Amino acid sequence: MSQVTDDLFAAANSTDSADAHRLPLAVRMRPRSVDEVRGQADALKPGSPLRRLIEGARGAAGPVSAILWGPPGTGKTTLAHLVATAAERRFVELSAINAGVKDVRAVMDQATRERDLYGRQTVLFLDEIHRFSKAQQDALLPGVENRLVVLVAATTENPSFSVIAPLLSRSMLVRLTSLDDADVAALIDDAVVESRGLAGGFTLTDAARDHLVRMAGGDARRSLTALEAAAGVAQDAAAGEQPVPIELAHVEQAMATAAVRYDRAGDQHYDVASALIKSMRGSDVDAALHYLARMLEAGEDPRFIARRIVIAASEDVGMADPTALQTAVAAMHAVAQIGMPEARIILGQAVVHNALAPKSNAAYLGINAAIADVRDGRGGAVPAHLRGSSYAGASALGHGDGYRYSHDEPGGVGPQQFLPDDLLDADYYHPTDRGWEHTLGPRWRMVRSIVKGTDEKQ
Repeated sequence: MSQVTDDLFAAANSTDSADAHRLPLAVRMRPRSVDEVRGQADALKPGSPLRRLIEGARGAAGPVSAILWGPPGTGKTTLAHLVATAAERRFVELSAINAGVKDVRAVMDQATRERDLYGRQTVLFLDEIHRFSKAQQDALLPGVENRLVVLVAATTENPSFSVIAPLLSRSMLVRLTSLDDADVAALIDDAVVESRGLAGGFTLTDAARDHLVRMAGGDARRSLTALEAAAGVAQDAAAGEQPVPIELAHVEQAMATAAVRYDRAGDQHYDVASALIKSMRGSDVDAALHYLARMLEAGEDPRFIARRIVIAASEDVGMADPTALQTAVAAMHAVAQIGMPEARIILGQAVVHNALAPKSNAAYLGINAAIADVRDGRGGAVPAHLRGSSYAGASALGHGDGYRYSHDEPGGVGPQQFLPDDLLDADYYHPTDRGWEHTLGPRWRMVRSIVKGTDEKQ
């Protein structure tokens, strides 16, 4: 297994190898040095532990294992290869999906032979370590503890919950982030012209590049895989033109996904977001899901969408269904932890809840009316009986005198002035007769009447 992995890596990094151009484009374009790695500026800044590990720096204690945590396509496998090649270490790759304790022990045995016979250290790249059970992770500990292997483990899940504490404490944790659009675009351009890529045999239109970047979602591997597929489509459709042009239609066909007419930095960003909000407000669940889908397929940041849903849950649903805000806030936190593509399910649930919930903007109108009064200069001194009375001298100022403790009142509500003198006529909140506010209305009228000491029958 390890020899095959080493041979593939060698072929991918040799532009003269006959095997190189039979490898996937994403493999051929894998960075050959740390300077070719795009993105991850924080993780790879000079002097950082990961960069020192890649550059083969040797401290008194030797190289430290690393756990790379980040979304797909951010360079976890590439960084593991660079750790192996920088100091002429041996590279072995296992996937936690199909490897077990027996495979780990076999790697450790071979690593011992490599060290004893050739003085060569082994780098074990373990992909998706979060899929390993505790027992399987325990099997890694002796080799990591005595530095028989340099473990470079990759995970898309938070290691604090998926990796055992002894392994975490013996490794450095490196957080990787999705590539930004500029990095993905530059990577695509390099792949078109470099000899190990498409070698200048193709050109790429701006519209095709933009769609590749948008659909990649910060995933370098996905962008190169899509580019390679689009080049195949363009090649089949070419009429002898050299170099072969790759157009938007070729990318759409290769990805089986039409380009969404959506500009994340322009008018369409705001237009589609506005349409989503207004569709939820108007209780058209199908329209709301349509605009949600357009935003997601265009590569909109799901966290932005989640924040808009939270706002709508208060502004448009409000107290007619207080659970809509709970759903929206839960969705916002879940999306931040999970990411795409699974985040679409969570956002869909929150959108459906908002769209189908009864609507009330009473709380929204209430806070706006209160703010308007404050901005107009209304709102005098806080009534003396409501002021703080726990400090020395407060009683001499009359603070707290006459305050009625609400819990001692019948039903927990009693007559008392809470507003400043110039706002006794304030009337901000008016519950509707929709949803839960229909139930809330009678209580609102009752407590309002008691607090104000009136006999209002509203």
